[in-house]
Amino acid sequence: MPSRFFRVFPVAVFATVVALHAADKKPAPPAAVDPYTEVQPAHETVDLDMYQRIRDEGLNHSHVMEFAEALTDGIGPRLTGSPNLMKANEWTRDTLTKIGLKNAHLEDWGEFGMGWQQLNTWARMVTPDTAVLILQATPWSPSTAGPITGDVVSVTIKSEGDFDKYKGKLAGKIVLYGPMRDVPPVDKALFERYTEQQLEEIAQFPVSAGSGGISPERMARIKAYIQRLKLVDKVAQFFADEKVAAVIEPSRDGENGGGSGGTLFDDNGATLGRQPYLADHKVNVPVAVAAIESYGRLYRLVEAHVPVTVQIDIETKFTGDHEHGYNTVAEIPGTDPKLKDQVVMLGGHLDSWIAGTGATDNGAGTVVAMEAVRILETLGVKPRRTIRIALWTGEEQGLFGSKGYCTQHFGSAKLSDAPDQKAMPEFLRRRVGPLEVKPEQKLISAYFNVDNGSGKIRGVYLQGNAAVAPIFKAWIAPLKDLGVTTLSMRDTGGTDHLSFDAVGIPGFQFIQDDLDYESRTHHSNEDVYERLQPSDLKQIATVEAIFVYNAAMRDDMIPRKPLPNPEAENKANEPLDIMPGAVPTGKDDKE
Repeated sequence: MPSRFFRVFPVAVFATVVALHAADKKPAPPAAVDPYTEVQPAHETVDLDMYQRIRDEGLNHSHVMEFAEALTDGIGPRLTGSPNLMKANEWTRDTLTKIGLKNAHLEDWGEFGMGWQQLNTWARMVTPDTAVLILQATPWSPSTAGPITGDVVSVTIKSEGDFDKYKGKLAGKIVLYGPMRDVPPVDKALFERYTEQQLEEIAQFPVSAGSGGISPERMARIKAYIQRLKLVDKVAQFFADEKVAAVIEPSRDGENGGGSGGTLFDDNGATLGRQPYLADHKVNVPVAVAAIESYGRLYRLVEAHVPVTVQIDIETKFTGDHEHGYNTVAEIPGTDPKLKDQVVMLGGHLDSWIAGTGATDNGAGTVVAMEAVRILETLGVKPRRTIRIALWTGEEQGLFGSKGYCTQHFGSAKLSDAPDQKAMPEFLRRRVGPLEVKPEQKLISAYFNVDNGSGKIRGVYLQGNAAVAPIFKAWIAPLKDLGVTTLSMRDTGGTDHLSFDAVGIPGFQFIQDDLDYESRTHHSNEDVYERLQPSDLKQIATVEAIFVYNAAMRDDMIPRKPLPNPEAENKANEPLDIMPGAVPTGKDDKE
């Protein structure tokens, strides 16, 4: 999943409701209830006997680590478009069939871009001393022409004016791109669980000082991020034009100084290009990201005017220019004649980055969803509504899999074509109405997502859905001994529940203990099986199975927020223009 920075940007796609399909014959089902007007019961009923059965199966007879080992060790990193991801799609489809689910299949969400694999990357300092460097290729980097040796130079480009300083000076060089960052001491724990005080703070709803729910500080970060994106493609092309031999970038830091000690992060932030997976945006120079200690020694020597040479070999493989992305989908069919066409969904994203094996991001979310449906299938549950598991791909590049699924099945809204909007990443662009909703949209009761690492569930982000609070309060009351206590009205962003929320379907992400997710494992070479916590994963799968069971069995669908309306929301955020004496400028200041 994207980092915390991106989790705060919900992907807003909006819709208008249309009628359900005409009633089938023999016999005709009852008239469909509009889920936006359905009256909820005054008191929520929970089946404590089923709670006990699910707890016993999930906590005492778990198979979640078998799923985890097969996915992370047996398949490995699963970059979108790669052969490994297709292998994971096929393995999840076949495994879900093996454990008893029905209609397990792959759904094509559309063309993604170039398929790519890292085969081998290594580097060493040759002079003034010999040293092994810790680094990996950045995704979609081309190969070097075998092992190459070059002089090392340092390049810092922060604005258009910086290019002239380096013209004609970089041919055949190995470029250190970017200044040396600070490396703070690790004086806080890299592995943390939420305290009761922190959970109480999460339960409090923060009121933003900015317009549209975005604080001025956050808006400043958005603008800085967009400015960086505008420059990065030009930097990549400049290096190619100057015929540099290779580029080495410094790894970013993690929370609490976790990005040190040989840990490196290899994701969108390291990639020298905004959309390097597209053939017409291909990066034409080999690029690697180095652990900060490896980068630091090279950088300090170069800054001290000591001649430095490095030998580097980046070996990668492109597997196609027009690879498609697929989601894995399977079901436990509903049994109630009146409700079986309605659906409760759960899932997580199957794709990962490349530095590790995608264990905590989001192998964890994948295997607990698989374990949750295994628990229900093993117990012989006959759900009233259909239970559908979906394992998404392309999440790391922009929620592509879940958005594609929601567009195909439930609805979508157009993106603004204004010039300033087209320059932004898709997830930041304004949506413009009207939202077009398909008949299936009314049939989805809720979607439950796990994508915050290996930490146990502590509660649920309600995504601003006030009507669901008393329902979930009743659901979590028997789970207090498992640590599930907190309901927060806050939105949380950056992962696949947003695709459902954006088309008017209740989509929820669970609150999870952070552990070492943000400090050490998120998109890093430490995102491996050893960072998974078996007891936490058992708890997650058990809790998720209970939530899915409750939603599938209750008389009513999960209550919905008002249907999103992009036109009305955009208008509501416009300034009132009430300043006395203000002179209209004629300039459109919307961003």
